[in-house]
Amino acid sequence: MRRLTLAVVLSFVLSLFATALYAADTLDLSIPLPLTGGQAKFGEMEKRSYEIAAEEINAKGGIKGKKVVLTFEDSQGKPEISRAIAEKLIDVKKQPVLVGEYSSSCSKAIAAVANERKTPYLVVTGADDSITQQHYKYVFRLNPSNAYYATGLISFLKEVVKPKSIAILYESSDFGTSGAEDMAKQAEKMGMKVLVKEKYEKGAVDFKPILSKVKAARPDVIYMVSYVMDASLFMKQIKELRIDAKLFAGGAAGFAIPEFIDNAKDAAEYVVTATLWSPQVKYPGAKEFAEKYKKKYADYPSYHGAEAYSALYILKDVLTRAKSMNPEDIRAAMKATNMVTAFGPIKFEDKEGYQNQNFMDTLVLQVMKGEHETIWPKQYASKKYIYPIPTWRERR
Repeated sequence: MRRLTLAVVLSFVLSLFATALYAADTLDLSIPLPLTGGQAKFGEMEKRSYEIAAEEINAKGGIKGKKVVLTFEDSQGKPEISRAIAEKLIDVKKQPVLVGEYSSSCSKAIAAVANERKTPYLVVTGADDSITQQHYKYVFRLNPSNAYYATGLISFLKEVVKPKSIAILYESSDFGTSGAEDMAKQAEKMGMKVLVKEKYEKGAVDFKPILSKVKAARPDVIYMVSYVMDASLFMKQIKELRIDAKLFAGGAAGFAIPEFIDNAKDAAEYVVTATLWSPQVKYPGAKEFAEKYKKKYADYPSYHGAEAYSALYILKDVLTRAKSMNPEDIRAAMKATNMVTAFGPIKFEDKEGYQNQNFMDTLVLQVMKGEHETIWPKQYASKKYIYPIPTWRERR
């Protein structure tokens, strides 16, 4: 009985803190992101995208008349720091809802804290399948999980490329490992033989030992799950070794951002990649966001930016509908979300072993003349795909 009373009192106190936060003229939100370290490029893109969304929301009256004020906490891409940030935001700042982070490992760390503290958490880019397979009541994910990243690419392989063999190269992160495992399962379903499956540690400076195995195996498709510097180096060394294949394909992440093309140069040409979004999609507000971002920062954002931009609009929708700023009311409003954002449709569902997971179509990009173009599915295509791709000898 005493424990029950303490729980009721604690809930009441937290509710008072949340009410006080919302009673102010501003709505203060702190967002954890990797702003230094190896993932800083992604963190900076997401930070800029959150800021663009906040500017737009504030220009239209904020959230229930409150000005949105964003601050950012640098996690350095380290899960232990992400966890500490989450604990501080919930226990000290009394923030009634969490949003943000980039990597799967950091998102997993925050998800565990959020569920322990019964605080709603909106996962924005962390893709490891397990994040929304833990029966967490308070964790919601707007981006498709890793198992769904390559659905568009799988469709393209089945209908266009029709390969008989594949090599799978992947980084030893949660994202890389789960992406590689899923592609191996899909290959088996398609009757594709996995000739090489090699894991590597990020930041390697020489992939030639791995690529020599690939060259000797001669797979139809070389599929890589890598962040941007590794993705670029893979393609430069594939070009250097003159390894030909029917298709070079990326599992999103580093292959889907402009820096990949900037770093890999002409070695990036004709590479296809799974992606979750493109500036060319016809979701409401997508083109406007992309053009605004490019005007400010001289390049288009990748899907990571669209996810962050849309995340703030999801919070606006949720907090507008929530009965109060009590975490339980926010959780209930989050669960009832059904909207279309610049990133795409958002609805948190419990199915196929996932809880509070958003499901949506994924896309395929191809590098053409130094630019990412959407090529698949056909209804989203900005340009027709180029296939077969030329061998290295045939290229100028």
